[in-house]
Amino acid sequence: MSIATTSPTTPTSLADQFLVNIRKEIEIAAPLGVAWEAMLEEIGPAFTNLEGVKLNTKLEAWPGGRYYRDLGNNTGHLWGHVQVIKPPTLLEITGPLFMSAPVMSHVQYRFAEKGKGTLLTLTHRAFGEIAPEQRAGMTKGWQAIVDRIRDRAQR
Repeated sequence: MSIATTSPTTPTSLADQFLVNIRKEIEIAAPLGVAWEAMLEEIGPAFTNLEGVKLNTKLEAWPGGRYYRDLGNNTGHLWGHVQVIKPPTLLEITGPLFMSAPVMSHVQYRFAEKGKGTLLTLTHRAFGEIAPEQRAGMTKGWQAIVDRIRDRAQR
């Protein structure tokens, strides 16, 4: 009987290969409640990818609610579940999000009053087999999402 082994790797290379930790902050010139509603709209029915393709995402905005992509005819992708929701200041979602792989993600949208506006802090932490092409687009994608939330709230 033989036992397969892998070559040793350093913690740094493992972290680089399997972990994601992204943080974005953006100031929104709109009241807290308006920014919250803009986020719900933007990550739900209005959500598009970087190419502008609508993804038909659904967010059930209650504890345990699903966050999923509805492709019709009982097909789609479960992106996660609402772990915490405290309108209008906090939404946390856990699940694989947009990755069809053994991945666990935690994304947090935290809103706080700042002057006459709102500060949105988004964090995305993930662990698992994250494809290099997905990893490469994450920072740009999250920036696009917070920018669209800001723009929607400020209209």
